[in-house]
Amino acid sequence: MKISILPIGEIEENVLKTLQDRLVRVFSGSTCKILPKSVVPKESYNIIRRQYDSALILHKVLKFTESSETLRSKEDHVLGVADVDLYVQGLNFVFGEAQCPGKAAVISLYRLRPEFYGAPNDERLFLERAVKEAVHELGHTFGLRHCSNPLCVMHFSLHIGMTDRKQAEFCSSCKSLLNVRN
Repeated sequence: MKISILPIGEIEENVLKTLQDRLVRVFSGSTCKILPKSVVPKESYNIIRRQYDSALILHKVLKFTESSETLRSKEDHVLGVADVDLYVQGLNFVFGEAQCPGKAAVISLYRLRPEFYGAPNDERLFLERAVKEAVHELGHTFGLRHCSNPLCVMHFSLHIGMTDRKQAEFCSSCKSLLNVRN
């Protein structure tokens, strides 16, 4: 399987490299490349909420996969990485969104930074959160639903504490489902 990371806006190189390295480990047998950056679609900004519509950004990632000659294989999955505050209708915010199943996913780094919650900068914690959200959303692209195991990366996170509690890997049940689907 091939995973591509699409930076949406300005994303720090160390974040992209960390995601690339960790995704190859979690999704064994996969390759992962970092694509040239894309821009955040202006129409995704909701001036009233002061947030970005996750579905519109996900749609941009999907359109990118459909238009790219190198991403036409069934095995290709694209993870958009943005540093803007995302929302979906009915929720105050989301850490990410994905097609389930599908080829496209997006995560937001905005609420993963400890500073967002008034805590001091902690690069290790921030990167670990980013990896968890990336694995979670890519798991959806492979058809995995939310898991009831609070330690599984596929467990739904209502808040950052739930993200911190879970691991960056699939539980045995989700791993077996993932292996069956690949």
